Amino acid sequence: MVNSEFEGRPSEARDRLLRTAARIFYAEGIRAVGIDRIVAEAQVTRATLYRHFPGKEELVLAYLAEADRAVRGQTGTVVAAGLTPADAVRALSRSIAEGIRLPGFRGCAFLNAVAEHPDPGSAVHRAVVAHRRWFLDTVTELFAQVHEKPAGPAARHFVMMRDGAMTAGCLFDPELVGDTFRDGVEKLLQVHAAGDPP
Repeated sequence: MVNSEFEGRPSEARDRLLRTAARIFYAEGIRAVGIDRIVAEAQVTRATLYRHFPGKEELVLAYLAEADRAVRGQTGTVVAAGLTPADAVRALSRSIAEGIRLPGFRGCAFLNAVAEHPDPGSAVHRAVVAHRRWFLDTVTELFAQVHEKPAGPAARHFVMMRDGAMTAGCLFDPELVGDTFRDGVEKLLQVHAAGDPP
C-alpha cells in the first residue's frame, strides 16, 4: 500500500506496524493481542496506526496478505525451477519441511487465523479460504502433470498431510515431523504415478 503523504514511497511506519503485528500475531495469536501492544512495540501513535489500518481487522488482513505473498513466492520458485512435476512436488514438500524446522515455528498462519475466526462470513475467514483454494489448485495442477488420472484426490491428500505436519511440528520433534511428511509425500507420488487411488 502506498500512501500519498510519503510521495509514492511506502510508509516506513506502516511497514514497521505490519512487521510488528505479524510477529506478535504469529507467536501469540490474533485475538490475544490488542492494538495498544502493537502500537507500543512498533513505536508509533494510535493515530499513525489508524491512518494506515482503519481497524484491527484490516491489520490482520494485511498480515495474512503478506503471509499469502510469501507462500506464493515460495511455491512459485519451485514451480518455475524447471523440475519434472514429481520433483516439483518433492521440492515443495522439502520447502514445507524446512519451514517446520525453523526456530519459532508455530504452525500455519492461516490455520491459526481461521481457528480464531470461525465465522465463514468474516473477512479473515474468507481470506484464509481464498489462500487455501489457491494452494489446493496449485498442488492439483502439479499432480495432474505427474499422471493423467484425476489429480484432485492426491492433491487433497497432500494438503491434509501438510496441515497435519504443520500442527505436529508445533508439538513434536520438527525434524521427525518434517521427515515423516516428506516420506508420506514420496509414497503419495508413487501411488499417484501408478494410477492407484491414494
